[in-house]
Parts: sequence; structure tokens; C-alpha cells
Amino acid sequence: MTSLTTPPDCQEEDWLCESVLDATGNDWLAAAADWLIAKPAAIALIVIVALVVRWLVYKLIGRLVRRAAIGVVPVIGQGTLSEPDDEAARLTARVADQRRRQRAETLGTVLRSVTSVTILAVVVVMGLAEFDVNVGPLIAGAGILGIALGFGAQSLVSDFLSGIFMLFEDQYGIGDVVDVGDATGTIEAVTLRVTRLRDIDGTVWYVRNGQIMRVGNMSQNWARAVLDVNVAYNESLDKVRRVLKELCHDLWLHPDFRAKVMEEPEVWGVERLDPDAVVVRVAIKTVPLEQWEVARDLRARIFARFRDEGIEIPLPQRVVWHRESDAAKSQSRGPGGVDAEAGAGG
Repeated sequence: MTSLTTPPDCQEEDWLCESVLDATGNDWLAAAADWLIAKPAAIALIVIVALVVRWLVYKLIGRLVRRAAIGVVPVIGQGTLSEPDDEAARLTARVADQRRRQRAETLGTVLRSVTSVTILAVVVVMGLAEFDVNVGPLIAGAGILGIALGFGAQSLVSDFLSGIFMLFEDQYGIGDVVDVGDATGTIEAVTLRVTRLRDIDGTVWYVRNGQIMRVGNMSQNWARAVLDVNVAYNESLDKVRRVLKELCHDLWLHPDFRAKVMEEPEVWGVERLDPDAVVVRVAIKTVPLEQWEVARDLRARIFARFRDEGIEIPLPQRVVWHRESDAAKSQSRGPGGVDAEAGAGG
């Protein structure tokens, strides 16, 4: 009995096709076995390996993020901050640590996204190769297409480059409150192409990185709450300054604000002379994202204390001049320029 030769459907060293052919003697089953068993198994193996590689890379990125989040806090010399120095130094160190963590988490998110896209592209190419698709022209065509897209989609390239520089320069991170011109809000996600932030009304904004011309970060390292207090012109400025300094000192010593206020608040003095009020400015240096709460509490304290001290908070006033027209004046006067009322009385 002569042995069967490998049919044209079975490639060289295709053991599964040859085994099915030897067992069944059916060319169709031998050829179909490769498509129904071998190739799906190879693709499944590729997917499993890709998932394992992705998990390992994610673990490595997580470790790098944790190491990047732990840094050495610079020692703050005595006397650089308002007393008590030890509390202010600890507060500054805590703010710096929180900033490092935000930056590390943002970079970790972007690295995970890049890793997922890269592994997915490799899996697709290897999967096509398993179905005997010549991936060489595909890769070359992808390169040419990439060049064409680079010229045709310059805004997309600009978005990616801007996103890379924003991340490495630490212009903002997840959790920061920023003003990017078109929108102001809290950063929820940062990718290489777009930045997603939510404003105070709850609206989610998607801003392309290439369109961000300037960034105002309100939560980097420290913040400052600036209050303009209006007082009446007839009030004593010395008394107003004394009351404001007492309120600021009480706020600085209050236990609820020791973790929020970095330095003792300052009364800067008269800022403006408005038509209906004298404007006195107060400044408070706080940890990031706490300036609004501290300012609201201090406004409430100022209102209550001014009411107890009898210091007037002026309301808008307007002076109205009433002038009679020439016709009205002539009607009110009698013959010879004498007032009609006066002539009648005479």
C-alpha cells in the first residue's frame, strides 16, 4: 500500500493537515482542519500572550507611578513661613506630595493608553499574518498612510505633540482646577489628544490639546484667596484694619483651618476708592482648591463682626440732580419776569 502524499492544500510542515489526511483520507477535512482548529488556536494564543504582556506592562507602569509619587520634600528653612513654622512646613510638604501624586497618576493614565493601543496594533497584524495575509505591504502602506495623515491632519499631530509637552512640563494634572480659555473646571482625564474637564455647572468640556494656547492652573502648589471688603467713607480706617486683622488672626489659629491656611492672612490695606465705598483688600494663602471655602467663611465672619462693631457696609448710592427746563421756568414766571405765584400773592 502506497503512502498518501501531501495534497496541495496542506503546506509543508503542517502537521495538523497531514495528521487529519492520514486519519481520514479526506482532502477537504484535512484542509478545513487548519482553518477550524489551528488558526483559531494560534489567534487565541496570540490574544492570551497579549493580555499577559499587557498585564505585566500595567504592573510595571503602576510600580513606576508609585515610585514617582514618592519624592524627597525640600526642607523649608525656619522663618520662611509665618509661625508656627513646623505646622506651615508640614502643610507645604503635604501639598507638594499631593502634587507629585497627581502628576504621577496622569502620566500613568497616558502610558496605559499608549500601551493598550500598541499591543492591539501588534495583535491585529499577527492575526492577519495567521490568515496568510501578506502584512509586508500592509505595514508599508500604513507607513505611507501615516505620512499622508501627518500632512493632511496637522491638527491631530499638533494635539499629540501639545499633549506630550503638557504632561512632561506638568502644566496640569487630574484633579486640578484650570482655566484653558474656552472652559474652566476640574480636570477629569488627560490624553495625548484631548483634555476633559467639568465646570462648576456640571458640564463636561472636551478641549483639544492643540487648541490650548494658555493654561491658568488654580491648584498648583498653593493658592490665594483675595477679598475686597467695602466700607463706608465715614468709617475709621484704623478701626476697620484692626477688626480685619483680629478676624484674620482668629482664622489662622482656628483648628478647622490649620490644614487649609498656609500662612497667616494679611490685610493689605486700601485697594480702591470707589464712588460709594472704600475698598480694603485681604489676602489669604491656602493649600490648593481650598481658597474658595476659606474665603466664604471669612466673608461670613466679616459680616457678623462688622454688624457687632457698627461698621457700615455701604449700599450702592446715586445722586440725582433735578433741573427745570427753560419752558417750565417761563411758565412759572408772570409778565416782566416776575414769578406768577409771587405776583398773585402781591
